[in-house]
Amino acid sequence: MKFADIIGNNDIKIYLNKSIENKNILHSYLFLGNSGIGKLIFAKEFARKILCFENTKEECTCKSCTCFNGKNHPDFYLINENGENIKVDTIRNLTEKVIEKPIISNKKVYIINDCEKMTKEAQNCLLKTLEEPPEFVVIILISSNENLILNTIKSRCMSIKFHNIEDRDLILYAKNKLGYTNISNNFLKSFDGSIGKMIKLKDFKEKYDKIDLLISDILKKDLIEIMLDGKILYDKENIYDILDYIIVCLYSKKEENEKYLNCIRYVNECELRLKSNSNFDMSIDNLLFKMWEELNERSNRS
Repeated sequence: MKFADIIGNNDIKIYLNKSIENKNILHSYLFLGNSGIGKLIFAKEFARKILCFENTKEECTCKSCTCFNGKNHPDFYLINENGENIKVDTIRNLTEKVIEKPIISNKKVYIINDCEKMTKEAQNCLLKTLEEPPEFVVIILISSNENLILNTIKSRCMSIKFHNIEDRDLILYAKNKLGYTNISNNFLKSFDGSIGKMIKLKDFKEKYDKIDLLISDILKKDLIEIMLDGKILYDKENIYDILDYIIVCLYSKKEENEKYLNCIRYVNECELRLKSNSNFDMSIDNLLFKMWEELNERSNRS
């Protein structure tokens, strides 16, 4: 996908294009930013342009670009595309191969996706290559959590920080590409500036609309009704995303009643219970009860 077709972060597009045009390509980069905002897509297009025989073209049919687009370029390596844990053996293999000269291009490009998932041993193994890379090698690290990356790794890379995608661009993409309709403000906020998260949540829109309604109804319905409506929260596989969305809904209603903000602590407590393997149903029931109590009984007492 050419840079012009990638949504957002236009300043980074300009910087990367100028780096190629001016032949000022560094040996190591660290792409940082929230998950799902396009860092890997940027890295792939940057890699294609680095390897391209023409360099400056947005669209090219040279041998390098043909191989790249066909996913069989001998000088391009994508490690951990699916975001799994990266063990030291994977990085050892990289360090052994990295000294081999390019086959068809002037350079070789390695992308390590979700590099924060490298074990500490793997990161230390990569360090020597980052300190003394062959002149023809470019390494692009991608991360959504730089706190898990060794400082010695970060200090040897050019850090490029990606911004969340703006709401207006998300809305256009959602409607034109994904067929979204009637996106509520809360649902839009839940995307957190990420197209990846927007795609992930597409099939959950109906459920999230009901959660939005559930939060709005806490002050309108009695406890039994809320407990029954709250059965929609019984989704173990997606519960942490659901809890995040409840916080978005609660925060959006703070102007109506500041006690909605007080309810956020109950959501956080519920998350902690679930992470400590407390009973799932009881944790959700307790959350619903605590929120209803905060917004109703305590309001009546005051």
